[in-house]
Amino acid sequence: MNRTRRTIAGIIAACTIAPTVAFAMTGGEPDGNRHPNVGMIAFYQDGTRYRCSATLVSPTVVLTAAHCTLGTAGKTIVTFETFIAAVPPSGIPVAAIPAAGFTAADVTDKRFVTGTAHTHPQYSDFTDMNNWNDVGVVVLDAPLTTIAPAKIAPSGYLNQFAQPKLNSTLFTIVGYGTEVRKPDSGPQKPTPQSYPLIRRFADAPGQKLTPQILQVNGNPNDIRGTGGSCFGDSGGPTFKNNKVVTVTSYGYTLNCRYLDGLQRVDIPVVQSWLAGFGVRP
Repeated sequence: MNRTRRTIAGIIAACTIAPTVAFAMTGGEPDGNRHPNVGMIAFYQDGTRYRCSATLVSPTVVLTAAHCTLGTAGKTIVTFETFIAAVPPSGIPVAAIPAAGFTAADVTDKRFVTGTAHTHPQYSDFTDMNNWNDVGVVVLDAPLTTIAPAKIAPSGYLNQFAQPKLNSTLFTIVGYGTEVRKPDSGPQKPTPQSYPLIRRFADAPGQKLTPQILQVNGNPNDIRGTGGSCFGDSGGPTFKNNKVVTVTSYGYTLNCRYLDGLQRVDIPVVQSWLAGFGVRP
């Protein structure tokens, strides 16, 4: 299964979990090798396997969303392959005992490495609109030296793009997940499609900036950009000037064609926590 993304059913409505499918790209295009330090993570929560997106930010630390790390059982596994699968089955490893999560013995596919998930201690689990802190990390069991880590933006970096500049500024969202397009058969209404399972990217214009959140317009029909995030992109990075400025946190609709909420990582409450794992701008 894919990791269900958080979906907000209104501007200030309560947060809910979207059913069955996970957080991918709306519009955009295949990433190829543009962002080799962006990976896919898989993990178990309550006996069910999910996936999210993430970013290597040091040889031993992978940055993602808190809702992709909270309450996980066993190990989290990570791959940085740009192509996972064209059609089912995905090839993602399966835990021998789902309730216990992944163990090292479950992961024989050399495309995957293992690590331990950690959640920001002030993560509000979407109960505090002013303090999401939707940030988590996976600390790898062994350093990964074949991929150059991404750089985290310094504190307050996004403030320079505040209104009136924000609406004309594009941000690059990267992740693995469902592509919104017409299905191969049946009703031809664009809907989230889980395959092919690949890394994709899209450019989205800024819409709103708060002390915690960057909100962007993820509609692929917006002539200012090329798309936005959807199910499967949770935890994936947003880049500006080759720096990680946010992780994908939530969306407003089930068809992924509206606004995307992105958790800022250029704020002190996040940066001080990441420093404890040796991750600094």
